[in-house]
Amino acid sequence: MIKIISDSSADLPKELLDKYDITLVPLTVSIDGRDYLEKVDLTPQEFFKKMFSTEVLPKTSQPAPATFAEAFSQFGPDTEVLCFTISSGLSGTYQSACIGKDLSDAKVTVFDTLAGSLGHGLQIIRAAELAKQGSTVEEIVADLSEYRENMNILVLLNTLENIVKGGRLSKFQGSLAKILNIKVLLERVEGGKVEIFEKIRGKKKFQKRILDVIEERGTDFSAVTFGITHTGNEEEVEAMKQEIIERFHPKDVIVNYMGATMGTYAGKDGMIISF
Repeated sequence: MIKIISDSSADLPKELLDKYDITLVPLTVSIDGRDYLEKVDLTPQEFFKKMFSTEVLPKTSQPAPATFAEAFSQFGPDTEVLCFTISSGLSGTYQSACIGKDLSDAKVTVFDTLAGSLGHGLQIIRAAELAKQGSTVEEIVADLSEYRENMNILVLLNTLENIVKGGRLSKFQGSLAKILNIKVLLERVEGGKVEIFEKIRGKKKFQKRILDVIEERGTDFSAVTFGITHTGNEEEVEAMKQEIIERFHPKDVIVNYMGATMGTYAGKDGMIISF
């Protein structure tokens, strides 16, 4: 038997977590001096409400190794645990899970998704489907290594406010970007890090460019599942979903709220598209 465990940053809808019996190990979110367990003490909607009303950028921290070890140790020798983590290029969660593996007596394989949000989540779904079909852990890891390599992750920043709060951009630069109506597109790069891909002036040009970038990344999307996460801008996301369906005819489009880990960087009206 294969049991799938993930940290809480995968941003999968609850119905999919339930369908595949996926256990989540929560990250900790700190806002205004108070700590919350992500998606346990604080829903994404509650998180964004708090984040948008505070001047200080929230912080997230990975689960302790002992927390992972406790989650792993619930399963006996007849169960192989396959644990998925957010990119090691964005968080120390992968390293924490590896230490947790060494602390437990369970048979555990830790897989670094080199992704965040639904880029992470889509890999979990693929693994769950492969496990259902009878694949071994080794076969699943081999398949996912290739899938992970070919995955595209686009991060759409409608505002640079959180980048300014985080000290990565000066207030002057942030104000200038707001005045000039500059939107920023980031992408996942080698090592699972995120870097600026393009800066685009104007919302309509920005949205059109996103669709053009998707088109540049492939020719046949009929077997591709897209994942879109957002920070509360549901109407805009629904419009993007419909554009993707009409233009690319994908296998499926999964939409959900972004969690605190990626949402802290995405900011108000942010969006992440993974495929």
